[in-house]
Amino acid sequence: MDAFYASVEQRDDPSLKDQPVVVGGDTNRGVVAAASYEARRYGIRSAMPMAEALRRCGHLVRIKPRILHYKKVSERIFAIFQEFTPLVEGLSLDEAFLDVTASVKLFGAPEMIAASIKRRISDDTALTASVGIAENKLVAKIASDLDKPDGLTILTPALYNERLDPLLVRVIPGIGRETLKRLQAVCILTVRDLRIADNRDLEPIFGRFTQKIRAHAAGIDNRPVVAGREEKSISAEETYDQDLSNSSDMVRELLRLSERCAARLRKSLLAAGTIQIKIRRADFTTFTRQRSVKPPANSTDQIYVIATELLNDWLGKNPGARIRLLGVSGSNLAPNEQPDFFASELTMSTFMIDETVDEIREKFGSRSVGRAKILNR
Repeated sequence: MDAFYASVEQRDDPSLKDQPVVVGGDTNRGVVAAASYEARRYGIRSAMPMAEALRRCGHLVRIKPRILHYKKVSERIFAIFQEFTPLVEGLSLDEAFLDVTASVKLFGAPEMIAASIKRRISDDTALTASVGIAENKLVAKIASDLDKPDGLTILTPALYNERLDPLLVRVIPGIGRETLKRLQAVCILTVRDLRIADNRDLEPIFGRFTQKIRAHAAGIDNRPVVAGREEKSISAEETYDQDLSNSSDMVRELLRLSERCAARLRKSLLAAGTIQIKIRRADFTTFTRQRSVKPPANSTDQIYVIATELLNDWLGKNPGARIRLLGVSGSNLAPNEQPDFFASELTMSTFMIDETVDEIREKFGSRSVGRAKILNR
């Protein structure tokens, strides 16, 4: 989908049409979750600090995210995908891989299927999508970004070198900011540079993944489309307007995040075998700490206790730290199991409290009930 969150907001509010719109944190400390194409003309992009986006465009329109609304729109889009193939691998609310190999006899050539999907999305949601068509996931992903917005790009193997070679090397998945710096240091700037580079330059950077990265630069990717790909983690995090410097404030925020993470786990009927916290200091240095838990947990109290112990351990080694961002996540996910009804009275009480709070919030909204400890004075 093209600038999905921002496009939904522009669709829902016609006064935002042709305006530079960003969806994201409603304070200068947050980050941009999505930027309209009008905002992108100012060099604004997702994950950019909101303060930097405002510096680049003084008349920027900021909108607080409506994640539940975007999820509903996403469900309609994914329902359209399912009309053409059951092999749909969702990457996020606004992006997916579709394997249409077995669909061509029924719906025509891949480009006909792509055009039909784009038309159905437009008719049903008044939004645009950009599609990349190729024989593998890697090249299809790259192709989908070559002609945005509202694009349709076909890359056959005969065109790989011609179309991929001139692209900047960052289009290859797995090449982040630090890896990019190391590649630039040895004059590897484009996909072609990467494809023909000497192993002596690549192995210190990629190690045992060198040949895999080189294959990707040649457009080779054997990964199948995996329908119904399972979530790897469920998390909740927050960037604060003012750095947290008091440990009691940090612990209170950790409870708020633990509660959100646990509720999301329960809603997905999952439990986490690993609890992780994420800490970003005022200087943007980021740390993670994690611990395994058996059996897997989705109770607010369980997650909060582990998260607090991890935070206190980190604070003991980083005295006086000021925290810009905190996060709590659960990974190594497993299906949630009914609690043991012969368990302790305390365990059953915790389970019943969580279940009751979930039901109340489902009916009356997320702010209808909460823990007293989380409330401000």
